[in-house]
Amino acid sequence: MRVLLVEDEPDLRDTVEAGLRDAGYAVDAVADWPNADLLLDVTDYDCVVLDRLLPSGDGLYALAGRRRTGWAAPVLCLTALHALPDRVEGFRLGADDYLPKPFAMVELVARVGSLARRAPGRLPVQLRCADLELDGARREVRRGGVLLTLTPKEYAVLHRLLVHQETVVTRSALIEHCWDEMADPASNVVDAVMAGLRRKLGGPPLIHTVRGHGFLLGAGQAGT
Repeated sequence: MRVLLVEDEPDLRDTVEAGLRDAGYAVDAVADWPNADLLLDVTDYDCVVLDRLLPSGDGLYALAGRRRTGWAAPVLCLTALHALPDRVEGFRLGADDYLPKPFAMVELVARVGSLARRAPGRLPVQLRCADLELDGARREVRRGGVLLTLTPKEYAVLHRLLVHQETVVTRSALIEHCWDEMADPASNVVDAVMAGLRRKLGGPPLIHTVRGHGFLLGAGQAGT
């Protein structure tokens, strides 16, 4: 899943970005709303983490403007303004959740995951293919009932393949959704993650390479 972080304080931005990446999210981080606005025009984010006190003004009023256009991505408001009137105003202007500073990273990651799962149009939390099961609420993957230990990036790629199972997912689509704008499309990051994922899933193989196109997850497919 891909997250947009809007936070002007450099140290905190770096900390939150690192925490979300460690949890397996692709993260684009910017320091102010005008830069966020540009990214929102071209990228479909699963969640936005938004500070209120930004150099350009209160992030909530910028958010309210976006909401009036019909934009519906879930937003977690992360701010030091956490008195009751501030929280009420946040929800009134379009925030979906409110986490006051200071906060625990584990809670922020959990709230981001919860918002992304509840967003309109999202697929069910549990995804299956043959004897492979992914539980999005617990971030657990089992094959044949056996719990697998995946890296955050392996989990993200597998989730994407399960969402689009029996359909070819291109390499560029995986990079766009599971990595952020810093990823090099010409690198072998997808191949490295795919090799580890295939090894951990074991046999019979469920992930197949469609040469010249991408990857397909499905039982009983011919491929490599």
